[in-house]
Amino acid sequence: MTAFEYDVVVIGAGPVGENIADRVVQGGLTAAIVERELVGGECSYWACMPTKALLRSASALRAARQLPGAREAVTGHLDAAAVLGRRDSFASQWKDDGQVSWLESAGIALHRGQGRIRWARVVQVTGVDGVTVTLTARHAVVVATGSSALLPDIPGLREAAPWSSREAASAASVPRRLAIIGGGVVAAEMATAFGALGSSVTVLARDGVLPSAEPFAGELVTESLREAGVSVRLGANAVSVSRGDSGTVHVDTADGEQVEADEVLVAVGRIPNTQDIGLENVGLAPGVWLAVDDTLRVVGGGGWLYVAGDVNRRVLLTHQGKYQARAAGDVIVARARGEKVEDGQWGRHAVTADERAVPQVIFTDPEVASVGLTAAAAAAAGLRIRVVDYDLGSVAGSSLHADGYKGHARMVVDEDRKVIIGFTLAGPDVAN
Repeated sequence: MTAFEYDVVVIGAGPVGENIADRVVQGGLTAAIVERELVGGECSYWACMPTKALLRSASALRAARQLPGAREAVTGHLDAAAVLGRRDSFASQWKDDGQVSWLESAGIALHRGQGRIRWARVVQVTGVDGVTVTLTARHAVVVATGSSALLPDIPGLREAAPWSSREAASAASVPRRLAIIGGGVVAAEMATAFGALGSSVTVLARDGVLPSAEPFAGELVTESLREAGVSVRLGANAVSVSRGDSGTVHVDTADGEQVEADEVLVAVGRIPNTQDIGLENVGLAPGVWLAVDDTLRVVGGGGWLYVAGDVNRRVLLTHQGKYQARAAGDVIVARARGEKVEDGQWGRHAVTADERAVPQVIFTDPEVASVGLTAAAAAAAGLRIRVVDYDLGSVAGSSLHADGYKGHARMVVDEDRKVIIGFTLAGPDVAN
């Protein structure tokens, strides 16, 4: 068995793992990264990049149609094949040569295969050829394996071969009819994208559309989806799914209705990719979210095990995972060198923003941009708040941006400290 030794071993080569390894190397340590799929991870091939490519062409077309002069110049409809082709280019045709080349240039060693922790600071990597190598970390092992789509226990769903966010983002063609189970970010964005590409889309949103956002955001997006021809069924609960011999999917709801579609997308949540990484060998439960302190060190992990990104369930957003990665990489270097750890609120090695100031954009029509807490979240936290609402359509810049601009803004103020603790915008192009 071949053995290697590094200062830090990272399991998972998505954006989070890459940034941790890069930060460690920049700090003067050596690092290896382990990946069983494509280097670059979910964001590069099945999430951020391809989904935004699917959405962008429709967004540009909508913007042009809202402006006199530009509206008259626009004829015809979206070319779905061209949109999918552009999407493919942003997913690098699902090849990771460029990402691998970057790892090499950054001085990060790559080991392909399934990584499993065998004991403290030791990771075994089993390649597709069955060959196993052992990696020993002098200072830290970092789990950055991300998350996968949750498949709920709905009778017949698994047998119906549903789409997850991966299949939606990498679809080779546009289905004539698409049913979506769920109403969160993935569901809303993919309803926007596939509706614009020509699918007849039905959204079964049991808990509403964008239930974690400010209510007005979900209401505006729901209204827009319906105006675009998407059937949004609020409160609809899928209770069984089947796919007939012809390929048609039947989704039965609790109220006795049935939706027929060519494909069904399930977008109801995520589960951690911790099922097969050897956690049981170091006294931790596999298949669960891993609790960490504010320096991303695993609670009960012996002081050498760190977790960054989706797996710690603090914030399941790529940019927030990168924020965690920078803090984790820096604190690993500091501890390896015996330097002072700055882990107080907003310290260099603490991920305070995870709880206080998370920015997010939802690329629906209209777009939703937010940072910090919603009014409901702030009230649930026991804060004494004041809510300030404003109609974005009455802003001069909005009416200049597009005729009939419809949007809304909300600011949440902590009345005791007199500081803004949350801000949400919903409207065309608010992400800009």
